Amino acid sequence: MKRIKLVLWVSLLALAGLWLLADTLVPEPFTYFSFRTVFVQLSGVIAIGAMSVGMLLAVRPKWLEPHLDGLDKMYRLHKWLGITALVAGVLHWWWAKGTKWMVGWGWLVKPPRKPPSGESLGLVEGWLRTQRGTAESLGEWAFYAAVVLIALALVKRFPYHLFTKTHKWLAALFLVLAYHSLVLIKFAYWTQPLGWVMAVLILAGVLAALLSLTGRIGARRRAGGQIESLTYYPELRVLETAIRLDEGWSGHAAGQFAFVTSNPKEGAHPYTIASAWDATERRIVFITKALGDHTGRLRDSLRVGMPVRVEGPYGCFDFEDRKSRQIWIGAGIGITPFVARMKQLARTAGTQSIDLFHPTADFEQAAIDKLVADAAAAGVRLHLLVGKRDGRLDGDRIRAAVPEWADASVWFCGPPAFGQALREDFVAHGLADADFHQELFQMR
Repeated sequence: MKRIKLVLWVSLLALAGLWLLADTLVPEPFTYFSFRTVFVQLSGVIAIGAMSVGMLLAVRPKWLEPHLDGLDKMYRLHKWLGITALVAGVLHWWWAKGTKWMVGWGWLVKPPRKPPSGESLGLVEGWLRTQRGTAESLGEWAFYAAVVLIALALVKRFPYHLFTKTHKWLAALFLVLAYHSLVLIKFAYWTQPLGWVMAVLILAGVLAALLSLTGRIGARRRAGGQIESLTYYPELRVLETAIRLDEGWSGHAAGQFAFVTSNPKEGAHPYTIASAWDATERRIVFITKALGDHTGRLRDSLRVGMPVRVEGPYGCFDFEDRKSRQIWIGAGIGITPFVARMKQLARTAGTQSIDLFHPTADFEQAAIDKLVADAAAAGVRLHLLVGKRDGRLDGDRIRAAVPEWADASVWFCGPPAFGQALREDFVAHGLADADFHQELFQMR
């Protein structure tokens, strides 16, 4: 989390700093309208800059994952860039549009327009000026639509399959807003570092938008397959799906996740992988819990032999560190990446001492038996805490069970608030923040 916060603030401060090298927020003479002119430029640069980086992250660039701690963190950064673009865009819109309204209401008196300077404009600058009216009009309506779509994306109750479809429309709106920005950014900026950076960002955003609109996101990382088996655990409301993949899947590491498409109308949904990779078997397993509309329908919609498409793998929750001891915490369905890692360790034994804590509100003996067997085969010490019977898991309980915790790294997957509370608790007791690894498995 610290890394993506740092990237967010450095990006915004860099854009603001480059803008200040090109312009000023205290123009001479300093009036409402002179300030409006420069602030509209600054807010526009921040808005389209944040949206451009957000578009780039939306295409799931593999090369960025190691630098941002995985796609789950990249999507969190994507979300905050969207919020930043929304806030900057609203400020930009209000100072541009609201001022015109206030002039019309008689609240403000617009100064007379300066007469043309008489200087001849270059071909490009002259053409851009002819586009200003169109760019303002199109940009305004694209802004209204973008506000609605970004707001919908932030509403958790909005169904995921509708979110993925409507969110894709932002790519088309971005193309309109890119045109709006290219026309209305002050022409003098283009000969300065700010203009060079904006040109690169907007071009990257346009290319990303085109990839999204043509359905090419992750195209090189897709593999077809067929469902081999389905196992349902009613007490847990959990479905285990085994898929045999065709050629094209390069393999995966324990702890990673993939996007699976079983119904093209529904689109791709992300699931953590619950199996180790064996190139001879070419089998991948997903464990899903009925937590929403889509996952609640999976048991009825999936069939053995059904063709599916899998894209990935993604994520850097890979258990790789130099610690001699690890503490795993898989809360509820967050047990999934640890199941995959245990299956991997059962095949290739590791050298680390591992304690796995699995707090769960639901209990089903068949599933627990499999978990116990996986832990035994991997040489992992399992701590099972079931609902009201065993009480709540907290940092004190973990430290009491693992006296050597200070020499361990902690790996958490489960409810974000629970993970954040444990992180703060362990850091307060002396654990380095970098030694607490948390999967942020939220795609919106």
